[in-house]
Amino acid sequence: MTEEKKYWFPAKRYGWGWGLPCSWQGWVVFAAYFGLLALAISQLRPGHPFHFLFLVAVLTVLLLAVCRLKGEPPGWRWGKH
Repeated sequence: MTEEKKYWFPAKRYGWGWGLPCSWQGWVVFAAYFGLLALAISQLRPGHPFHFLFLVAVLTVLLLAVCRLKGEPPGWRWGKH
């Protein structure tokens, strides 16, 4: 028996990348990303913009890594599925 792979993030219909999550696991990752961004905004001092930018970059790289691992293979799409 072959088991179909369940993706957390579907490929976008147009363009390259992933769309909104399509499973509860994807939504948890998505919520954690935005929750950690909100925490960073509320906790980091305005005098340290590089710390904030570094944290945003790290969180975004982690989100993209999860999308790459748990999402549909990305590729350029023209709207034909």
